[in-house]
Amino acid sequence: MLVLTAALLVSMVLAIGIGAVDVPVGDVWTVLVHHVTGRGPVDDVALDQIVWQFRTPRVVLAAVVGAGLAVCGAVLQTLVSNPLADPTVLGFSHGASLGAVLVITLGGAGLGGLGVSGAAFVGALLAGTLVFALGQRRGRLAPTRLVLAGVAVGYVLLAATSFVQLRATPNELRGVMFWMLGSVSGARWGQLPTVTVVVVLGATLLAFLGRRMNALLAGDESATSLGVDVHRTRAVLLVVSALLTGTLTAVAGGIGFVGLMIPHLVRLALGADHRRLLPLSALLGAVYLVLVDLLSRTVDRPNELPLGILTALLGAPFFLWLLRRNRGLDTA
Repeated sequence: MLVLTAALLVSMVLAIGIGAVDVPVGDVWTVLVHHVTGRGPVDDVALDQIVWQFRTPRVVLAAVVGAGLAVCGAVLQTLVSNPLADPTVLGFSHGASLGAVLVITLGGAGLGGLGVSGAAFVGALLAGTLVFALGQRRGRLAPTRLVLAGVAVGYVLLAATSFVQLRATPNELRGVMFWMLGSVSGARWGQLPTVTVVVVLGATLLAFLGRRMNALLAGDESATSLGVDVHRTRAVLLVVSALLTGTLTAVAGGIGFVGLMIPHLVRLALGADHRRLLPLSALLGAVYLVLVDLLSRTVDRPNELPLGILTALLGAPFFLWLLRRNRGLDTA
């Protein structure tokens, strides 16, 4: 925890300082201390604007989104007893993408005045509700059925999104593609309180359910014998995961592989105890996405790459390497 917390702070300060215009670490620290504590003057107005108005909210949002996605991935993998589960597999991300694309192409008036973020949030919740309904058998959640329902709903939503894209203008299509692949470039201070509160409260609630999730790893019968209400626990985990995914996708778009890869890395290093897995996954996910965002805006200056491209390029080969090197992942 201490190592990852220190790594997060260092990576955030470096990410704030590096960009199209590099800012020395000392100047970054001066500006941050001035705005947080009110101490020390900042004479350079341009420097203050770069550090505090543009880069700091972007870096903070990247950290929050990375933490939230990693926690969602860890929970969903336990929820459906499938190491390949993440918000994309269960269709949450596809629902959010469809809602955002509809607003971009049809305008907010066509969806009751919703903005892109609001439509993405509603889309994720509707997708989660549909998957939840289809994933039940005789009133109880069935993990295998839940995965199949998520894949089926995801493909339907993806097809609908592709159809809407065909009707978009070239300018709209560029915005749609960049948003679907994920980005935190539009981060503003006004966005941060809501998404941060949702992620902190959601992660805290999930942490309190850590013992119950540990019991689920042993199987439904064993968990029931330990006094865990398996079906109610799965329902709570699914609802909280859908809320987190909808909120994160609403502000950052579709970012894959974070929820798939980060929990596996923590399990390999420290085991599957959710009381450690969840907070460590949150910290490692935050560090990872902060560094990926830094790479996205520096690898091809002054152009910027969507986060989804880099997370796929980095995550997919590394995940395949993990599968080959660690056969235990097949039963994680």
